[in-house]
Amino acid sequence: MKDKDILSKEKDILPTEEEIAKMFSGQTKLSPQSFKTLEDIKSITPLTKEIISRQATINIGTIGHVAHGKTTLVRAISGVQTTRHKVEKERNITYVLGYANAKLYKCPKCPEPECYKSAGSEHEDSPKCDKCGETLELLRHISFVDCPGHDILMATMLNGAAVMDAALLLIQANDPCPQAQTSEHLAAVENMDLKNIIIVQNKIYLIREENAKEHYNQIRRFVQGTKAANSPIIPVSAQLKYNIDAVIYHLCNLPIPKRDLISPPRFIVVRSFDINHPGEEAQNLQGGVAGGTLMRGILKVGEIVEIRPGIVIKDSNGNISISPIYSRILSLRAENNDLLYAIPGGLIGVGLKVDPFLTRANKLIGKFLGHPGKLPQISATIVVKTHLLKNILGLKRGDKALTHISEIRIGEVLLVNAGSTSIGSTVKAIEGEKNDIVTFALSFPICTEISEKIAISRKIGSWRLIGWGEILERGKIISSDSD
Repeated sequence: MKDKDILSKEKDILPTEEEIAKMFSGQTKLSPQSFKTLEDIKSITPLTKEIISRQATINIGTIGHVAHGKTTLVRAISGVQTTRHKVEKERNITYVLGYANAKLYKCPKCPEPECYKSAGSEHEDSPKCDKCGETLELLRHISFVDCPGHDILMATMLNGAAVMDAALLLIQANDPCPQAQTSEHLAAVENMDLKNIIIVQNKIYLIREENAKEHYNQIRRFVQGTKAANSPIIPVSAQLKYNIDAVIYHLCNLPIPKRDLISPPRFIVVRSFDINHPGEEAQNLQGGVAGGTLMRGILKVGEIVEIRPGIVIKDSNGNISISPIYSRILSLRAENNDLLYAIPGGLIGVGLKVDPFLTRANKLIGKFLGHPGKLPQISATIVVKTHLLKNILGLKRGDKALTHISEIRIGEVLLVNAGSTSIGSTVKAIEGEKNDIVTFALSFPICTEISEKIAISRKIGSWRLIGWGEILERGKIISSDSD
C-alpha cells in the first residue's frame, strides 16, 4: 500500500530485454513473449499463438449436481486435480472454486474425434501424436473454473459464474434428471447470460444402453425452453476417460469470445493468498498474489496498479472510509507459465509488491485490480431491477409452501452476488409498478457499474437462488484517495 503522493512520483518500470530473456530461459518449449506483439493490438485474438502458448484465454465452468463428476472430468482433460484442500480430499467434494488449465490439440492425420487431444498448461506447443506420430496443432488454451455442486455452496458457484465464457453441465447417467443443483446451476448461468453450454452425460458405464437412451431423453426434456435446448449431449466416462476426445472437439468449436484490449485493464479477483511460509525471515518476505481473470485491457509486468475497494474501515457510527491499495506488478503467471503480459480470458496469478497480510486467506476476493483511478466507483447501496424465479429450484416440489418464491420484503436480508463476491444485503426500499425496483444496502462496499447483473439468494436452510437483477443506480458513491 502506498500514499497517493508517493505513487504519483513512481512510474511503470517495464522489464528490459535482458530481463525478459532471463524470464523465459527456463521454458524453452513455450513461445517467448514480447512487448512488440502489443504494438498491433488489433491483430491479437484469444487464439494468437504467442499468447496461447503460455496463457489460457477462454474460461470454461464445470457446473452441476454434487458428485456428478465435475472435478474428475477436469482432471481427465487437464491432468490437474482441482480439489487441493484436506477436507476436499477426505470427502471427495469440492468446497471452493477449483482451477486448472489445459491445452487442446488436433492431429492432422487421425480421424475425428480421436484426433483431438489435451495436455497440461506447461506442455509444449507442438508435441507428437501418441498414435500416428504426426505433429499436433495447438488449437486452444482454456481455463476450467470447477464449481462446487453442494446446495450449501451455491454462493461459491455464483462467484465462479462471473468469469465464465462457457460451461460444461455435468449430469450423472444413473440418476434421474434433473437433480437439485442441476436445475439451480443451469438457471444461475442462464440468468448470468451465459449462452454456450455443453451437456456431459457422465458415468455412462454404470447403465445399460436402453437406460442411457431414456436418460438422454430426460435431459432433452429438462433443457427444453432453456439456453441449453440445442446444446450437444455427450455420453462419457470421465473416470475411464471414455469419449473425452468428443468433449474436446466441442470445446474447440465454441465461439471465440470477443475481447476488449483497448480499454484500461479491469482484473476481477476470485482468490488471493500469501506465498510466504510461516516463520519466514523478514528480509526474505515476498509480496502477495491476487488470482482471477482479466475482463478487459492488458496487464504488464512492472505496471503500477490500484486494488479497489482498498482497505475498508467502518466506525462505531457506521461511517465508512476507504484507503486505496497501490502496488506494482512483480510477476504474472498462468499456472507455472511466466507471462510478460496478460490479455482477457484465462485465470492469472498477479504477483504484487504489497504487504502479504492484505492478500492472505482470500482477503481480496471480489475486488478489482487495474490502473489507478480507472476502476468502477465504490458504493454501499445499489438500486436493482429484479426478476424473481417462480419456484425455488432444487427443493421437493411436493410442498408448494417451500418451493414458491414470495415477494421481496423491506427489511429482509438477502445475499447478493456481484462479480466474484457475495455480500449480505438489507432491503431498504421497494418501488415500481410491479414492486421490482429494489434498493439494497450492502454490508460491505463494492465496485459496481450501471447495467451490471447480479444474482439474488434467500436463506432457506442454505442460501438458495431466488432470482437475478440488473443495477439501475448506485447509491451514495464512497470516495477513496484515488478519486
